[in-house]
Amino acid sequence: MKSIDTKCVQAGYNPKNGEPRVLPIYQSTTFSYDTPEEMGDLFDLKKAGYFYTRLGNPTLGALEDKITALEGGSGAMACASGMAATTLAVFTVAQAGDNIISLSTIYGGTYNLFKITLPKLGIDCRFVRPDCTAEDIESLIDGNTKLIFVETFANPAMYVADFALLSKVAKKHKLLLVVDNTLATPVICRPFEHGANIVVHSSTKYLDGHACSLGGLIVDGGNFDYKDNARYAGFNLPDESYHGMVYARDCGAVAFITKARVQYMREMGAQMAPMNGFLTNMGIETLHLRMARHSENALAVAKLLRDSNAVEWVKYSGLDTDENHALAMKYFDNGYCSGMVTFGIKGGRAAASKFQKALRLLRIVTHIADARSCVLHPASSTHRQLSDRDLFDCGISDNLIRLSLGIEGKEDILEDVAGALNESQRS
Repeated sequence: MKSIDTKCVQAGYNPKNGEPRVLPIYQSTTFSYDTPEEMGDLFDLKKAGYFYTRLGNPTLGALEDKITALEGGSGAMACASGMAATTLAVFTVAQAGDNIISLSTIYGGTYNLFKITLPKLGIDCRFVRPDCTAEDIESLIDGNTKLIFVETFANPAMYVADFALLSKVAKKHKLLLVVDNTLATPVICRPFEHGANIVVHSSTKYLDGHACSLGGLIVDGGNFDYKDNARYAGFNLPDESYHGMVYARDCGAVAFITKARVQYMREMGAQMAPMNGFLTNMGIETLHLRMARHSENALAVAKLLRDSNAVEWVKYSGLDTDENHALAMKYFDNGYCSGMVTFGIKGGRAAASKFQKALRLLRIVTHIADARSCVLHPASSTHRQLSDRDLFDCGISDNLIRLSLGIEGKEDILEDVAGALNESQRS
């Protein structure tokens, strides 16, 4: 399959003669075998197969194969949530005494994980601003640095990752570049094509697309050489819990995802449920259609906001006046820039509250990236645990409003937003 559209619909599951055309839900915790030798070979990774859903399941396996095909990777692992995917990706390479580097403009939950929770476990995070130079990043790298983390689109600051700069630094220092591709999806951008080594997703968002199944995914690019790399001793030393397996030597292009599964998924159990895997796979079947509509609606709203007297600023990389437009056109397919728009409303928090209350079609929810349009004020919701300094570092102001534009009729969305803007400025 060459077309991303075809991969969305058919990759990952290829039924044999007489088998179900639609991917089945394997709602079973365990799987039966005839001999103990067969079971032993599965535990030793000598044979492929399923024996316990915490480590793998046929429904999840099909979803993992689909996202692998879409991203152009070598393997994938389904997780219970996007946060679980990010956490397990970090744990696969970092331990107490290590550090990671991240852009500061990441999603609030990830920012809190990196700044507050990981240091409790001895893993430090060093943040850089999105306008950083290569020298800024390099000044933070030492022998214990394990990865650079970035979002394709910063949520909700909407900066676009400069993959050329980031991948150049990562390759120079033989560091993993980990990219959260949640808001772009592989329909719009495939980070492996631009130097990334690991991709993570909150599949709860656009991949599911209907706000009904929680999940996350880690995708291995299979394009990083761990052999004899002193940074990644865990890939070059025998794993006694797997009879001396050396991941860099024995697992080839799937070294990262194998280590993530047999060490961290095995021990922490943050596995996606089969039902959620089924729903996510079904959602992806229409991903290529939905991302086009999300992008079309978002661009129309961004233009409305740009021309409104009630708005101080707008961030949407699809606008030719946006500071990230050139990067978006460089890295994104078909001119799509996804469905999220942020803007600064005149009047600060009070006006933001009036705007949200005046909306009728768009609803206030702690979510983005599904078929239904929604709105949120991050400073008083998803990012309210952050200090004023943290909010500044994340690119979040008091008047920032985040819109996630769904796939409803464009004119209905525009009418709702325009009416709410007018209401927000009334005294």
